[in-house]
Amino acid sequence: MAADHGGTDPQYAGDACGDRAGHEVDPESHRWRKRKPVNKLEFSSIWVYLSATPLLGLTLTLAAYLSAYALYRRSGYNPLLNPVAISVSLLILLLLATDTRYDDYFDGAQFVHFLLGPATVALAVPLYQQLGRLRALLIPIVVSVFTGICVAAVSAVTSAWLLGASPATLLSLAPKSVTAPVAMGIAERIGGLPSLTAVLVVSTGIIGAIAGFRIFALLGITDDSIKGIAIGVTSHGIGTARAFQASPEAGAFAGLAMALSAVGSALLLPWLTAVLGFGR
Repeated sequence: MAADHGGTDPQYAGDACGDRAGHEVDPESHRWRKRKPVNKLEFSSIWVYLSATPLLGLTLTLAAYLSAYALYRRSGYNPLLNPVAISVSLLILLLLATDTRYDDYFDGAQFVHFLLGPATVALAVPLYQQLGRLRALLIPIVVSVFTGICVAAVSAVTSAWLLGASPATLLSLAPKSVTAPVAMGIAERIGGLPSLTAVLVVSTGIIGAIAGFRIFALLGITDDSIKGIAIGVTSHGIGTARAFQASPEAGAFAGLAMALSAVGSALLLPWLTAVLGFGR
């Protein structure tokens, strides 16, 4: 009869299922043997695989934003740790450190970029939920938005002109508070640099998202509709996302202000820059 492996033989001491760290039972000899190490893919191997597919840009984008948002949440939603600013910085450092071309990165990131359109359309849902309030304040909203467009453009262009900026830079600054696709189109139309405008738009949105609600607190502004309109006019999509974190009402008003600002800027800025003597 086969020996009882649960006896005193030290060869089988312990649980037969294998409670010895790093050991397992050989199914043929029924003796303890050292467990074979599990093969793990090295980081370099994973990177080589991802870099050969569009998964690289998508993976980097999602990983950077999720990491930045986790940091933002752990900080108690500190506005100085805005997830957009942190994730953009992380991506820049990663692309520089790995010598990855932006075109290669965007092959994968374009899938996230595509979602910008549906996300913008989805703003209709909170707008519909606040429809009654929006209708009641329609005239003040329209007046505030068009005033904000003029003030944002004139103040930025005048300040840069006093500092000696070139005409191309001035015209690139004018649409800085408009959502990026519209702002780049306006910049191209009035003689600015669309690529510079894109950078200015993102910077403006991040600054507004970081500082906007602190400024409201300093000024004693508590009405969510006022906060939403101000953020939507000055800080477009990035600011609107921050407004939704404050309250659904602030987010809805910010979304409406952002949309009206885009339409109004496309109509007003070519005329306004021409009046100021900077446009084509």
